Amino acid sequence: MNYLIGDLQGCCDALEQLLAKVGFSPSRDHAYFLGDLVNRGPASLATLRRLHGLGSAATCLLGNHDLHLLAVAHGVRDAGRSDTLAELLHAPDRHALIDWLRQQRMAHHAHGWLMVHAGVAPQWDLATTLQLAGEVEQRLQGPGLVDFLRVMYGNEPSRWDAGLQGDARLRLAVNVLTRIRFCSADGTLDLKTKEAAGAAPEGFYPWFEVPGRQTAGVPMAFGHWSTLGLVNRPDLLALDTGCVWGGQLTAVRVDSSAREVIQVACEQAQRPG
Repeated sequence: MNYLIGDLQGCCDALEQLLAKVGFSPSRDHAYFLGDLVNRGPASLATLRRLHGLGSAATCLLGNHDLHLLAVAHGVRDAGRSDTLAELLHAPDRHALIDWLRQQRMAHHAHGWLMVHAGVAPQWDLATTLQLAGEVEQRLQGPGLVDFLRVMYGNEPSRWDAGLQGDARLRLAVNVLTRIRFCSADGTLDLKTKEAAGAAPEGFYPWFEVPGRQTAGVPMAFGHWSTLGLVNRPDLLALDTGCVWGGQLTAVRVDSSAREVIQVACEQAQRPG
């Protein structure tokens, strides 16, 4: 069985309950985690250890909170007020876990689904998305990791252009893959609005509703957008159902014969502030 699973954010108890509910067997099943593996929840260390321990039975994507952990661990950013990373950062296996984390994926395509943490720019097709994800992965996994983390943050450029090069190109790719919610038809990002889909600023759309989106024919699964909630369309799965906020942790079985939604209730670890 193949399962797509939404944002964990360090909620390891919910993860264990979900794996038990689906009867997950690493020798038989595969889980695809759609990013934001850590932070804000109570057990980021236990979560990373559990995911690492699943070995080849799991494919993990990197979300904005996971990139933040890499930046904090390498001294590029300070921990935030709401971060819950201290236990992980002081763990005896910290270095092994951080090194494992930076080897994970920015996007993945399997079983007919394009998986990302947040979304895609409307001008990207499947091949472009995977190409840009691979370029970011190469920098994260290479010897220039710290230098890349130093230039990764920022909201500019705010619009995709195929002619973008260097740090600007990869910064835009990171922002799209891990932060996007709304954008305009020309690919300009709004990285401030976090409300549900109906709150789109004038001239902007939820990224998956932009007219002419090049991935419109590609089934897509993503997390990141807890205020959106579960979206279960034939071509679209939104799977951040607010576990860390006291919502649910969601898995969807996507084997060719059927699709099944499985959820467990989560204890509230954070309150919106």
